[in-house]
Amino acid sequence: MRTPGSFSDRLTATGTANALELRGLSRSFGALVALEDVSLTLRPGERRAVLGSNGAGKTTLFNCITGDHAPSAGSIRFFGEDITGFPTHERIRRGLRRTYQISLLFTDLSVRDNVYIACRGVLRSRFSALRPGRNETVMASTEALVRLVHLETVIDTRVSELAYGEQRQLELAMALAGAPRLLLLDEPAAGLSPTERGELVEILAALPDHLGFVIIEHDMDVALRVAGFVTMLHNGRIFREGTPSEIENDPDVQALYLGGPDG
Repeated sequence: MRTPGSFSDRLTATGTANALELRGLSRSFGALVALEDVSLTLRPGERRAVLGSNGAGKTTLFNCITGDHAPSAGSIRFFGEDITGFPTHERIRRGLRRTYQISLLFTDLSVRDNVYIACRGVLRSRFSALRPGRNETVMASTEALVRLVHLETVIDTRVSELAYGEQRQLELAMALAGAPRLLLLDEPAAGLSPTERGELVEILAALPDHLGFVIIEHDMDVALRVAGFVTMLHNGRIFREGTPSEIENDPDVQALYLGGPDG
């Protein structure tokens, strides 16, 4: 039986509003228009892939959602709240998390320590001189997250000794700290072997149903296996949207992105 306020309870908490609403989102860098009039809506628990060639605006889209870049125009709502002007840390406090293309890990610490630091970092009481015990709530959450990303056998291994794929799994565990409500996954399969990509797909498919994510990915096989809906960007604008099957079989998408007969 789960106890009130446990990690499992917080991880299954949901809201009733749309998870994410972008309305007319645009971002320019001088004369360069990186995003133009992008509008999309994600329901709670929805898994969305954002695809497009290099320069399509995918990473700029993530940077605007997380607050790394202020949009030049448009608005962002997160579970019904307008967060367009919020700094990054306030978006994190509200349950928005992101992974990055480049690993951001404490390589001299263990897997356990990295995830524990991430779990403590999202708490108001994150600064404490007390040594954690094994029964501490945050330590229990740490171990649950490590199991969720299939790293329990290397939990006490230093990050510098992990395989590259294991480091990417660790990044996902750290992004899950604090029971987020939406994940932004920036090319999590980049650099992975076929076996490691299969492991990643298995981990993402096993996440709690309520927990939605947006995944930017160049690996079409990974993206279309884990997403229920796809948004394709081209030159900073939405080019096509649809189910994985619709996108995969769209002749314009094949010509533009998949290298079809017209491309």
